[in-house]
Amino acid sequence: MKHYNPTSPSRRQMTGVSYKGVLSFSKSSPLKKLAKGLKRAKGRNNQGRITTRHKGGGSRRLYRDIDFKYNKYDIPAKIETIEYDPNRSGFIALASYADGEKRYVLAPQGLSRNDKIIVSENAEIKAGNRAPLSKIPPGTHIFNIELHPGGGAKLVRSAGNFAELLAHDAGYAQIKMPSKEIRKVLSRCWASIGAVSNEEHNLVVIGKAGRSRWMGIRPTVRGSAMNACDHPLGGGEGKALAGLKKGPKNKWGKGKPGVKTRNKKKYSSKLIIKRRIKKKKK
Repeated sequence: MKHYNPTSPSRRQMTGVSYKGVLSFSKSSPLKKLAKGLKRAKGRNNQGRITTRHKGGGSRRLYRDIDFKYNKYDIPAKIETIEYDPNRSGFIALASYADGEKRYVLAPQGLSRNDKIIVSENAEIKAGNRAPLSKIPPGTHIFNIELHPGGGAKLVRSAGNFAELLAHDAGYAQIKMPSKEIRKVLSRCWASIGAVSNEEHNLVVIGKAGRSRWMGIRPTVRGSAMNACDHPLGGGEGKALAGLKKGPKNKWGKGKPGVKTRNKKKYSSKLIIKRRIKKKKK
């Protein structure tokens, strides 16, 4: 982690990820063919109305086209650069395939410049390679997991995360997710070996309000600080407790926290062997 000299009260606690020695650039900007302008909705719908609160503003970004399909089978690739991507928490790598094509992929921990990766059924079990779940031995750490064969990587893509392959049973692989949920995924689905890079991401202390605004995060106001017409917890003289029979609510009257919102008839419920562990408040 990178710490700063306490030149101001906000600077005293601020931390950041040290990119020196981790990222390797051939140039400061992303590959032009794989980058394009990104117009973010910033929490608004097509009528301009707020649909997601606390979003808006932020620095301008270029969108990097990341390959989550991984459909170049049995063609080795050499890693040219490890780069920062403002649109995701993990780092990305520029892979140059033997046939001349270049693609951005999500970089695992331990991957460095000039390393080689491959997407193959007979791929070696090492960080960055990709193989079907049926070919990966139990106990291996994996990420970029498909939910449906050929559907592209959907699960375990954020910084520092990994899932653990526990067992193979009747055409399914049993996987322990980062949330500690254990679920079944078809063994024909593919996954990448290793864990997502930038494992220090969760240790970053933003330090000041302005840095949140650079990231596109707008201020959050407590419901108890609002008027009664604006929030179920608002109004009253001075500071008051929630005072609701069925516990706290959000702005739209939905129960929180701890209220289960998952559809009991959801199709994937039969694939979940063990639910995630709910953290208890101290």
